[in-house]
Amino acid sequence: MSESPKSGTPDFSNWSCPLPLVGYPTIVMGHGGGGKLGNELVEHLFLPAFRNAALENLGDAAVLDLPSGRLAMSTDSFVVQPLFFPGGSIGELAINGTVNDLAVSGAIPKYLSASFILEEGFPLAQLAAIVESMARAAATAGVQIVTGDTKVVERGHGDGCYINTAGIGLLRDGISVGPHRAQPGDAVLVSGFIGDHGMAIMSVREGLEFESQIRSDCAALNGLIAEVLDAAGTAVHAMRDPTRGGLASTLNEIAISSNVGVAIDETSMPVRTEVQSACELLGLDPVYVANEGKAVFFVAPEAADQVLAVLRAHPLGRDAARIGHVTTEHKRMLVARTAMGSNRVIPTQIGEQLPRIC
Repeated sequence: MSESPKSGTPDFSNWSCPLPLVGYPTIVMGHGGGGKLGNELVEHLFLPAFRNAALENLGDAAVLDLPSGRLAMSTDSFVVQPLFFPGGSIGELAINGTVNDLAVSGAIPKYLSASFILEEGFPLAQLAAIVESMARAAATAGVQIVTGDTKVVERGHGDGCYINTAGIGLLRDGISVGPHRAQPGDAVLVSGFIGDHGMAIMSVREGLEFESQIRSDCAALNGLIAEVLDAAGTAVHAMRDPTRGGLASTLNEIAISSNVGVAIDETSMPVRTEVQSACELLGLDPVYVANEGKAVFFVAPEAADQVLAVLRAHPLGRDAARIGHVTTEHKRMLVARTAMGSNRVIPTQIGEQLPRIC
């Protein structure tokens, strides 16, 4: 696909069978009708991008050979607006989001499904760009897209493109992590700057300009997490990716699930200057802003320095920081030490301060 994602007319010259797709530069209702148009969309766009043995069967279900043991499964839906943003697109977001959900559960991500809900009139060039970005993200993460579906809704009844993914991963032997396993004394680590993704989306929506462009941190974290687990093993008690609701919601969830208190130091939280500035302009708190390429680790105190060193040695964790600890005080609450030396309770928000960011 030689045209840019924003172009109006795609170049079908490198497609194996361009007709009748040449006559349909945008999605029409027939692409979701289960007939010839839908079949050609699968044959000439989805299958070449995601090709693997399980997908090529094109059956109603993928048949997979899995070793014995425990499996993890996750699903997520993506409705981000705009579809393309600094640092990524809805395509990378859909792959990386599901990969990360599996990885922070202690699983090795293996297989994904991908289902598209497309609006009539959506440019085929943009769909191709999204699909190609998904293929690149899947290859980078080492996962295969083995099944999927396409539906089309009438013009005005969607917002271009929504994507649903589901993923399957293999749980590591001897590793048991979860939001209920945080223990008093655990160190709380974050793998890098917080708030990048949410503010990248909002800066585009609000037309904010800074000396340095705010880019989404969208990335697959399974490689980084694998290195942490290889190094620290059972000393890692809990992991989460702080997406919607940001770091605050994630830490509150773990405090409640483990019936412990979480204490953090606001001066230790890594926040980019431009993200902090954007938050101040919009009246937002970066601790509530979504991330799509960061992980939070609850680690036994004796292993904290080792895990921090592993994180900082990885390209996706070089800005990792130790931001707090687990305590027996103020159970089921998140409390932050401010730069002024006072303490403030950081509650879970009632709603979502940044809609449509993933």
